Amino acid sequence: MSESRLPTSQGVADAATAIAAILPPTPLLPVEILGARCWVKAESLQPIGSFKIRGGWWRLANLSPDERARGVVAVSSGNHAQGVAWAARRLGIAATIVMPRDAPRVKLAATRALGAEIVLYERPGEDREEVAARLIAERGGVLVHAFGDPWVIEGQGSAGVEIAQQLGREPSRILACCGGGGLAAGLALACPGSAILPVEPQGWDMVGRAVSAGEIIRVGENAPATTCDSLRPDATKPINLAVLQGRAGPCLTVTDEEVRAAQRFAFDHLRLVLEPGGAAALAAALAGKAVLDESSVIMLTGGNTDAGNYAAMLADTGA
Repeated sequence: MSESRLPTSQGVADAATAIAAILPPTPLLPVEILGARCWVKAESLQPIGSFKIRGGWWRLANLSPDERARGVVAVSSGNHAQGVAWAARRLGIAATIVMPRDAPRVKLAATRALGAEIVLYERPGEDREEVAARLIAERGGVLVHAFGDPWVIEGQGSAGVEIAQQLGREPSRILACCGGGGLAAGLALACPGSAILPVEPQGWDMVGRAVSAGEIIRVGENAPATTCDSLRPDATKPINLAVLQGRAGPCLTVTDEEVRAAQRFAFDHLRLVLEPGGAAALAAALAGKAVLDESSVIMLTGGNTDAGNYAAMLADTGA
């Protein structure tokens, strides 16, 4: 089982070595925010448009021959789906992805193009992990969880190893877009001397609340709508909380308007396209919610957004 062990710093280092053999490092770009010179890590420029390629590759590369023959099942709103599908195609593994019917069309199309079978579910209304469990019971297969898996966490942490190599030192702090906490946990293991600041959509801050409470907190039944489709899991997992407890913080939240402002900033000043969830950490920085210095790094985690929605967002300046 994937949760039979905890992720480790050595595992992150091993993942970084393996990933460096197949993917070039993503750019670490200088930027000035509110008068402070800092850095952004452009994971939106990965081949699948997201950092999720890291965890997908490291998890699937560590499957046994028997597990590879059984195939994999994953649940995702789109970016983890593409990471798993990309790795599965390269490794010759059958992949089935459970995705919400309301996932962005660009993410559904990209996952299909990578050769994965997609099984749709209703969000809200159906539990995606129950759907995946039924598929595994019926067909077999290995669950590749989007964030509650030690290999996935280690793979995501490889971004932190790259950052330290590019900076020539560990950053003072890393602002990380946060859904279930896989990236934040991986970065905490990769950069033990850095403050890790998870950034979540307002009303969906179950990682921040779990870190504060010391126990798993589920998103409430009346959670507000959010433009960050990739940052909407119901709760973090014990394996993530075990890493983040005492390491992550302060945990930050951002509004939809702050996220849209960050998307516009990235387009205007960095010439980068970011999806809403991929801009959350930048949104927190631009809103002055974190202290920034020349060793601070902001994760830009994804750029998979529908063209029509993105164009409308750019055009709507609120004037």
